[in-house]
Amino acid sequence: MSSGIWQRGKEEEGVYGFLIEDIRKEVNRASKLKCCVCKKNGASIGCVAPRCKRSYHFPCGLQRECIFQFTGNFASFCWDHRPVQIITSNNYRESLPCTICLEFIEPIPSYNILRSPCCKNAWFHRDCLQVQAINAGVFFFRCTICNNSDIFQKEMLRMGIHIPEKDASWELEENAYQELLQHYERCDVRRCRCKEGRDYNAPDSKWEIKRCQCCGSSGTHLACSSLRSWEQNWECLECRGIIYNSGEFQKAKKHVLPNSNNVGITDCLLEESSPKLPRQSPGSQSKDLLRQGSKFRRNVSTLLIELGFQIKKKTKRLYINKANIWNSALDAFRNRNFNPSYAIEVAYVIENDNFGSEHPGSKQEFLSLLMQHLENSSLFEGSLSKNLSLNSQALKENLYYEAGKMLAISLVHGGPSPGFFSKTLFNCLVYGPENTQPILDDVSDFDVAQIIIRINTATTVADLKSIINECYNYLELIGCLRLITTLSDKYMLVKDILGYHVIQRVHTPFESFKQGLKTLGVLEKIQAYPEAFCSILCHKPESLSAKILSELFTVHTLPDVKALGFWNSYLQAVEDGKSTTTMEDILIFATGCSSIPPAGFKPTPSIECLHVDFPVGNKCNNCLAIPITNTYKEFQENMDFTIRNTLRLEKEESSHYIGH
Repeated sequence: MSSGIWQRGKEEEGVYGFLIEDIRKEVNRASKLKCCVCKKNGASIGCVAPRCKRSYHFPCGLQRECIFQFTGNFASFCWDHRPVQIITSNNYRESLPCTICLEFIEPIPSYNILRSPCCKNAWFHRDCLQVQAINAGVFFFRCTICNNSDIFQKEMLRMGIHIPEKDASWELEENAYQELLQHYERCDVRRCRCKEGRDYNAPDSKWEIKRCQCCGSSGTHLACSSLRSWEQNWECLECRGIIYNSGEFQKAKKHVLPNSNNVGITDCLLEESSPKLPRQSPGSQSKDLLRQGSKFRRNVSTLLIELGFQIKKKTKRLYINKANIWNSALDAFRNRNFNPSYAIEVAYVIENDNFGSEHPGSKQEFLSLLMQHLENSSLFEGSLSKNLSLNSQALKENLYYEAGKMLAISLVHGGPSPGFFSKTLFNCLVYGPENTQPILDDVSDFDVAQIIIRINTATTVADLKSIINECYNYLELIGCLRLITTLSDKYMLVKDILGYHVIQRVHTPFESFKQGLKTLGVLEKIQAYPEAFCSILCHKPESLSAKILSELFTVHTLPDVKALGFWNSYLQAVEDGKSTTTMEDILIFATGCSSIPPAGFKPTPSIECLHVDFPVGNKCNNCLAIPITNTYKEFQENMDFTIRNTLRLEKEESSHYIGH
């Protein structure tokens, strides 16, 4: 708020951008100014009104009801020149309640009484508004009547209300949403057939418990209500009575793809499948209304943090062999003592090490390596955007379920964005296979793709029938033979082949993968907020830049200004291609991850300036110690040498273990 100082540096320089020499000059200037309230020196704040010479301390200004604007140039106004709210006519003859504390106030604008700019009947105490602004933060502070944020915040900032840039206090409360994440697991039908009792729940069997799709507070075993699969809708007796007696019940209509009989080959093959509507049922109709309101502006980071509230303080240590990530993870996750909701600790071990040595590992590095292995495994097929493959051995070993479970655990425990799902696989998970139309890009089998292309390029009925005769055995095997009468029949034939090869063929792996993805409630969250999760499941994270890394790493210890200057110059040199390392190399060296996880790093990456010759990366604490050198050239050479060779040695070490 001081009148004679400006933020001339970057955020990490000086004190949040205020340079040390500027602060000293301002202290010296203010020492000569006398506060017009307490008459003591050090009054660094002056009224910005022209020709007004009043100066005061910040607490003294608050005492005399000055207004300080926490925006723009951070202007301050004395009691004579402060901004006021102008009311054209006062039709309020009686007292009105403050819409926050509900105490009655006189509806006359003053320093302590403010009116909403968007709702004429909304009045507030200044103190009530300030407390609410501090608790809500910039993302949730809005008019209590109409929920407007833009106009409301602009006016409140003008009137001196401080709105901090932070998450709401209730978002930061530990385990604030814990109760919402508890699932009801009990069979409530009149006659439960399960010999193990009403509380018995066995996933992937007829004794799995299905909750009421309307209230969620009643349940049934699949067998007890004659449900063939978990996907079938089921309502408890109370909800069913309400729905059928309401007069508004309409039987659910099966969703039909638009113009399915007139689908052109360009629609089928060349364009990505557009988002489909989920199946509608009495319960899901009401749920959709809730979702439309609740998912407004929900970002995936917030959703994953909410899922993270399930993680308990109790920890489970996983012993991981970096040279054999997949089998190590399988053994750890299949251990009967493993609980997905326990906090994870990682210890790296070496196979066949007679000394039994171990050393602490980074959880996020482990999850990052695991996701890389999963992406390149035989469970998926495709180049960049992948679908599930059909692997009989993996089915036998239940690896598709384990893959879904690993993905869910990784997302909730702070792992990286998978980013390799095809839109078709994603739509199958969210809207169901029956509401998803694959495209040619989903077919990774060259021979099948050639058959589809040949059918597509057929120009006459005779050509089309000739192609079908050549592929007769294949089409008969997959059940896609159809009577051809016109050339346009090829479009439906292509649609059938795509549907079989991409969806029906991998139905069993898909169902198993889907069950694994239900771990920690991840699949339900994906289905509730598809737009948010599509960004991390179907797209790779944005490329790192000097600005992103500079803002990502915080400085906890007393910094060396020169070294920090070298650090920022080094980031810029890497971005400009003037270094042998990349942004991803720097992040891997410090954290073990090549990208920023959707839920963020925990702990936050930090920078230390140490009197060492070479940088040191601590992946367990996400800490990067940078060297203090005399010249920038020496700084860059040491950084390049250490990061490049450390990553190379880690790769060689891993391949060495695999070879043995």
